[in-house]
Amino acid sequence: MSDLPKCPKCNSEYTYEDGRLLVCPECAHEWTLELETGNMEDKKIIKDANGNILTDGDSITVIKDLKIKGSSSVLKIGTKVKNIRLVDGDHNIDCQIDGFGAMKLKSEFVKKI
Repeated sequence: MSDLPKCPKCNSEYTYEDGRLLVCPECAHEWTLELETGNMEDKKIIKDANGNILTDGDSITVIKDLKIKGSSSVLKIGTKVKNIRLVDGDHNIDCQIDGFGAMKLKSEFVKKI
């Protein structure tokens, strides 16, 4: 049996190497050996439009008018948002905007205050 580490997601012992990646055939999770040994952070760094690193709880400003899907409303440039939460995915900011409610934003359309 090989000495490859178990899958960190489902703890399967049937992992295999695919180039630089380790792959689990049971849950399809992929990771690098550097991540397994702890040399890399497991959180992704999210930056705003100016290149500032965002963290949970930051306040941001919208830098572009954004149409709201499923509505005729527009989120205007300069709208301030407090206490953001960073999440994984295409829209990587979860927030609560006064007058609009819960919203997901892309970090490329905001700047840190």
